[in-house]
Formats: sequence, C-alpha cells, structure tokens
Amino acid sequence: MIKIWNPFPLKYGFISFFYTIYVYKPLNKLPEQHSNLEIDNQPTMSSFYFLGIGGTAMASVAVALSHAGHAISGSDTQLYPPMSSYLDDHNIRYFNGFSETNLLSASPDFVVVGNAISRGNPELEYALIHHFELLSMPDLVRRHLIGKNTSIVVAGTHGKTTTTSLVAWLLEHGGLKPGFLVGGIPENFSIGCRASGRSGEGFFVTEGDEYDTAFFDKRSKFLLYRPDIAIINNIEFDHADIFDSLEDIKRSFRLFVNLIPGNGTLLVNGDDKVALEIASRAFCRVERFGMTTESEWSACNITTDSEASTFELLYLGAFQGIFRVPLFGNHNIMNALAAIAAATHTGLSLEAIMRAMPLFKRPKRRMEIVGTYPRNITLVEDFAHHPTAIRVTLEALGELYAGRRIVTCFEPRSNTTTRNIFQQELAECFNPASIVVMGKVHRPERYAPEKSLNTRRLKTELEQQGKIVFLAGENSANYPSDIVEFLHPILKEGDVVVLLSNGSFGNLKNLLTESFQKNS
Repeated sequence: MIKIWNPFPLKYGFISFFYTIYVYKPLNKLPEQHSNLEIDNQPTMSSFYFLGIGGTAMASVAVALSHAGHAISGSDTQLYPPMSSYLDDHNIRYFNGFSETNLLSASPDFVVVGNAISRGNPELEYALIHHFELLSMPDLVRRHLIGKNTSIVVAGTHGKTTTTSLVAWLLEHGGLKPGFLVGGIPENFSIGCRASGRSGEGFFVTEGDEYDTAFFDKRSKFLLYRPDIAIINNIEFDHADIFDSLEDIKRSFRLFVNLIPGNGTLLVNGDDKVALEIASRAFCRVERFGMTTESEWSACNITTDSEASTFELLYLGAFQGIFRVPLFGNHNIMNALAAIAAATHTGLSLEAIMRAMPLFKRPKRRMEIVGTYPRNITLVEDFAHHPTAIRVTLEALGELYAGRRIVTCFEPRSNTTTRNIFQQELAECFNPASIVVMGKVHRPERYAPEKSLNTRRLKTELEQQGKIVFLAGENSANYPSDIVEFLHPILKEGDVVVLLSNGSFGNLKNLLTESFQKNS
C-alpha cells in the first residue's frame, strides 16, 4: 500500500449544531435600522433574506444557516420539488413571487442575491434604494462556511454533483465531519449544505460551478471558494448565455487553477485534453485520474451488476485494491477515482475509503430510480441536459438495463440547449434510446428562430436513425399531458422510461407515476 502525500495534517474534534426554528424580526423595524454586523465568526444571530431562494444551492445554503441559528426567509417564482419540499421540510418560510412588501415584512440584516436575479426585480430595486446589505451566495459561502477550513472544490462541466457528494460522504464516513455545499440533495445526508463539524480546522467540500456569481459580480462562482484541493472533472463548452466560446470558459478555469496554493493539490481528468491544458499552468502538485495507467490514479477490470460497479484501483500502475460503488457508467468511475484521490489528500486511508464507498447513495435526480411499475416498467430521472451528459447517462442505463428498451424524454431547457449551438450534437447523443420524446423548448421567445434549437429537424434526423420520435407541446394547453397520452399505448413490458431535464419538465414525473399506477 502506498503512502499518499498529505499537506493537511488531521486533527479530530466535534462541535454540536442546534437547530433553531426561524423567528421573524419585528415588523416595525425599518430598513434604515438594519444592523451592520460582520458575518465572519459573529456571536449573535443574524437574519438573511435569500432573493431567489428556489435555486438548489441557494435553498441548501439557506437551510444550513438556519441550522446554525440564523433567521432565514426568502422569495422566488416557480418553486417546485425537490427544492420547495426541501424548504418546507426545514421550516423555511418563503414567498411565492417578488414584492417589496416581502422585504419590508422580513426586515433582514443581509440580502443574499441569487445569480438568476437581475435589475428590474422589485425586491432588488427596493433593496438598492434602501441600502440593504447585499451578498452573493458564493461570497456568503466563502466567508461564513468555508472560512479557515481546508477547502475542497469540485469543478468541471459534468459530474460535479455526484463527485462532491461522494467526497463529502467519504470524509463523513471517515469521521472528519466535513462541511459541504452540493448542487443537489445528497442522499447520504438529505441536506444540500451544512457547516463543518470542526469550524476553522476541518474540511469544506464545495461543488464549484463555473456559472456567474450575481448581477453585480460576473466572476465564475468557483473563483470565490479558495481551493486547497481542487478537482477538474472535464471542460466543455456550456452556459452559452454567459460564455461566448470554449476559450472563454478556459479563461475562468485558468483563474481557478491559479488560486490553488503551492502546498495544495489539483486532481485533473487525465483523459480530457482541455483539462490537462489548464492544469499545466498550476503552481501546485498535480495528479491525474483516468482510465489508463498513464494517469496516477486509474481503474481497470470494471464490472457491473444491478446494484453497483466494481473496479480495481491502481496508483502509479500498482494495484491498490478492489472498490465497489453504487454508480454506473465509465463517467461515474471517473467521478469515483477523483473522489478517492481527494479523500486520500485529507489523510484518509484507502482501506477506510474502500469501506465507505459501497454505502454511498446517489444524489437525487442523478440516475434516480423513481419507481418500478406494473409490466416491469422502470421510471428513471436524471439532471442531464448537455449532449455529453445525455450520451453517457443513456449509455450507462443501456448497460445497467441490458436487453430492455430505453424510452427517453428530454426537455430542452438550459440556456445552451434551447439554442441551436448543439443542434448536431443532440442528433448524435440519443443512440441507446429506441424512443425519444422531445419536450417543449423552454422560453423560446428569448431567441430568434434561426438561433433556436430546431426540434423538427432534430426529429427528422433521429427518425433516420430508426427511432420513434414524438414532439410534445404542439398543443400547449395539453402539455405535458400529451407525453403521457403518447406513451400510454406504446410502452411495452420491461421498458425503461428516462426523464432528462435540469428543471421540473412540467411535473411530468408525477404525471407518469400516476398514469402507471392508474393503468396497472
């Protein structure tokens, strides 16, 4: 067994967290009377108002601060499960819709502005006029949750949520009580964010998103997270609403890598040329993970059953042990390699990591099995919306459910997939699917027809591949029930129905579940 270099010596200790139910401040407190409290290590409770609280990260941070004893409220539109349920379960009061009266009634010390909030929002305008203290969510996380802890940041176009969840779980199982922020709900914790159990001396694991920070701060979020141990899973073009090109994205990743201190570590996908290019400029230790022994960390002899994947772990080409993790597909093996490498740099032994991995639970909406219904029809939900993510997810499901028909429902919803940037790539990523249901393009009015995704062209190209294709939403009043009506007569024994969207897909999951149960 090798000894992994570890620049961060372990110290053990625990602190208790007491859950404090949210209490509103008196309604007669005027905006100009807001306190000017420092939020770093402050001894007294503060009130935070989350403007855009329905975002996955925003809601998770809000709950974490509530658990730490702060008063939390917020507002948003179009709140849907799992985030609306998550806020309800943790007694976070929120307003549906934006109105300056919401801020007036909450009277917070700080307004945390989500990156989806822009000028013209009535609450933001009110906050600016009355000089509320504004914070971005990443800045709040850096100052109040990461603080002096060793910061582990997971970045890359794909795989961030799963990898971050797995790193946090490995550290948790190893007794390190890490803090974490995950862009989803990790099932091992049932919360998306919490403070470190050893404030200032522990570890904080953050999903490092390259998306921008706030209307007043256009930096990528991960540039605020001060990485000591960083992971770059992969780098592709995405987020066409804020990045003009792959080169533009690479610029943000270069800045991210430049933040890692000399005694830190960068773990990089050794099979991704763009990620390796970015890593070549690092001023810290660099280790690669990949599917060949050219990388320091690699996997071989991968096998899969209905419950998990098993692989042999190699370090510098030498066998380290057999690992088993309830994830599927080579992309998830890569995620597991990155998590193992990161965990060793916290001081955990490979034996401890090996014991923890089979107990990992996938985050919600990451190849989440919603249920199995009469005629052995299985419903799966996944967050995939980028062509690469769609392809690897469907390939993994095709391997997991070998011999069964894959029925894919995809909602073009992101700012990139609603445009024609990935027109050709989307025609090539559904190969494992026999049936493709194309959901309605989200907010098509944002782009001119010549710049929008052409779903009719996509349908023709997929049909030329021998697939059955249905374009949903042509009658908006019946959407997405028209998907249920299309699928009901066409589904066969053993079909696997996969929902792919970074949004709610019009509550399609619940509509299908009700349909399957009703027609049993």
